[in-house]
Amino acid sequence: MQAPEPEPPDKGETVPESKTIVVGYDGSAQAAQAVRWAAEQAALRNRPLHLVHCSLWPLLTHDLGPVPGVADSGLERSAQVTVEEGLAHAKHAAPGVEVRTSLLYGWPSVHLPKISAGEEMLVVGSRGIGGFMGLLVGSVSLEMAATAACPVAVIRSDEHPDGPVVVAIDSSGSTAALEDACAVAAVTGANLNIVHVQHAPAGYRLLRDPVDARPAAEALLDSAVSIARDLAPGTTVERHLLTDTSIPRAILNASRGARLTVVGTKGHGLIKGTIGSTAHAVLHHAHGPVLISRRNSTGHDAQEML
Repeated sequence: MQAPEPEPPDKGETVPESKTIVVGYDGSAQAAQAVRWAAEQAALRNRPLHLVHCSLWPLLTHDLGPVPGVADSGLERSAQVTVEEGLAHAKHAAPGVEVRTSLLYGWPSVHLPKISAGEEMLVVGSRGIGGFMGLLVGSVSLEMAATAACPVAVIRSDEHPDGPVVVAIDSSGSTAALEDACAVAAVTGANLNIVHVQHAPAGYRLLRDPVDARPAAEALLDSAVSIARDLAPGTTVERHLLTDTSIPRAILNASRGARLTVVGTKGHGLIKGTIGSTAHAVLHHAHGPVLISRRNSTGHDAQEML
């Protein structure tokens, strides 16, 4: 007896599309690092990669065509070559990853937030072409960290590829940051270090009868460890309760040797401090990759601050 054929899916049902990892590429060495990192994450997560190059030349001149008699010349062709270079970086880092490319005209600060909204992650280099050597983070990276509606990874020199993932949580538990850190640790096999910093005002040891906040902080870390073990089974999880007069300094010290530092954020728009003073400081001073755990502004996680 022939088995009955399975019923076709309801035409009214829609299968959710796989979220994409979006990466911006401008031809700089820092952007190339970002593309390679993004491609590796896409392969590990079984996600497609969307590589975007934004060309500003049409804003500056209408003469984009080739130079007569010169093969592969012209500003438009130059932009296409940049996209091809980015694709080559991605394929070299993760040969099997599915890559889509887009060549857009205009400012990356306009296009990238729109393209990446609600996606798995937006990845950018720490500084693009024309960045100032004295700054570890360029204006585009900072603006994406402050305005994107998805997690934003800012990639710089990956000096410790075998190091742990370090996530800093505040008194709220920093749910989004913890989830993002667990996701990276799970796919890479890295250890996970959960850090919480108790802020101690200068001269706090001189105060009489200080309020003992340690039990609450210990409970917060215990809860975070429990959540992490559920989200990333098999991952080695460590907890660290620190006390410092500077929260950013404590996080930066704890993240030495990390393959990735994950922090939460809050606020909307590119105004000084809108990503949170701690996240802002970590983004500027960390020497390895940093993941800013942004979410759509309608969620409570958008209000997280470290």
